[in-house]
Amino acid sequence: MSKFLTLLALGTSAALTFTGCQKKEETAAAPAISQDVIGQVKALGFGTSDLRAVEGGYVVEGDMLLSNELLNSAPGYSTLRVGSEEQYRTTNLVTGLPRVLTVSLSSQFGSAYVSAIDEAIRRYNAAGLQLTFRRITSGTADLPVKYSSNLGSGVLGQSGGFPSGGNPAPGFTLVPNVINSTNVNYIATIMAHEMGHCIGFRHTDYFNRAYSCGGSTSNEGASTVGAVLIPGTPSAADPNSWMLACVGNGVNRPFNTNDVTALNYLY
Repeated sequence: MSKFLTLLALGTSAALTFTGCQKKEETAAAPAISQDVIGQVKALGFGTSDLRAVEGGYVVEGDMLLSNELLNSAPGYSTLRVGSEEQYRTTNLVTGLPRVLTVSLSSQFGSAYVSAIDEAIRRYNAAGLQLTFRRITSGTADLPVKYSSNLGSGVLGQSGGFPSGGNPAPGFTLVPNVINSTNVNYIATIMAHEMGHCIGFRHTDYFNRAYSCGGSTSNEGASTVGAVLIPGTPSAADPNSWMLACVGNGVNRPFNTNDVTALNYLY
């Protein structure tokens, strides 16, 4: 695994080992993807530099699944800008507000993950949104959290995509043996990040993934209809957002002021 550096606030540098959604590693060459699929992904407003095929569809931005069904549709996109490192969303949002989304956790997860999902839910519910979350232990949840031993080389987790038909993406999957931690706040940060994708958020550093991941400038794909600056948010870079593409091992990222502004703007 290759470690990399990113500059944080006040010029401090920190070695990052894991991304918020995947661990950065050298990987074997992926199977060729057809030009038709690449064109469909571009039409949806996503970049294709890290596009990879998985069961049921294709993954973009490291941790977002685009199902085959979605690729054959043509939903519109818009963006939500917070400062110079922006919050982004799709126009596919959860509707029918106020609304409670249920969350379930596979019994394969250990106790740290139970505490972590409760913490992730607490963070969202403390934001005072019209969209709230509740963990259930039986029945079918809106956001099931699934267990996997392997989602690909270095991948920590993967969302089920983004909202469709006014409903959230169907949960997300985590890989505990790759996360390799019992740090509740760190796991909760990863969970809250994937929940953010499920309700329509893209990465905060969408236009320059290198901001949190290091390396060369990497644009995840421009939206087709521009960006909307939220009044009252700073124009400086935002190094602590929960939706940054990468996060250091063990790092805790509760919602910052800009995150809460963006969440309230949508929900």
